[in-house]
Amino acid sequence: MGRTTSHRIAMFRNMVTSFLNYEKITTTDSKAKELRSIAEKMITLGKKGDLHAMRQAASFIRDKKVVTKLFTTIAPRYKERAGGYTRIVKLGIRPGDNAPLSIIELVEEQVTKKPAKKPAPKKAATPVKAAEVVKTPEADVTKAVEEPGGEVAEAVKATPAEEAVEVAEPPKTVVKEGEECEAKAD
Repeated sequence: MGRTTSHRIAMFRNMVTSFLNYEKITTTDSKAKELRSIAEKMITLGKKGDLHAMRQAASFIRDKKVVTKLFTTIAPRYKERAGGYTRIVKLGIRPGDNAPLSIIELVEEQVTKKPAKKPAPKKAATPVKAAEVVKTPEADVTKAVEEPGGEVAEAVKATPAEEAVEVAEPPKTVVKEGEECEAKAD
């Protein structure tokens, strides 16, 4: 890694603390591979759940709230799993220095997935007829309004209405080669 021993240990203590706090971090490939073994050891300590394991985890993890989270929420998720608590997903290269980046995350991360959106069905275009008759359905609207004197207003009935709507078709003109077309406005 190109760091002194104390710097490397301090860096990984910080990374494990952040990883267990956020359950997912982005880092370089080599740091993610090294972080995986340390994080899995911490989760195994969390699965033991006794006081000695808690003190061992607290000696490495920097934040007491993260130690509590490890023992109360993260470790119980992996009670039935023997190992392999983390996943490394390669992202590509970092633009500044061409370092290969990865995301390291917990395998059974609690994610609330949004339902996938279904594409709207395509509708076929319908041809327009020369004259269409639009019918409005018979509406039977009853309004009962009590007035302060105790009287009730009578119902209002609407009768069916038919309206004829004419749609004009555009004029058809045929243009031969070499001729100019003049459009008539009616």
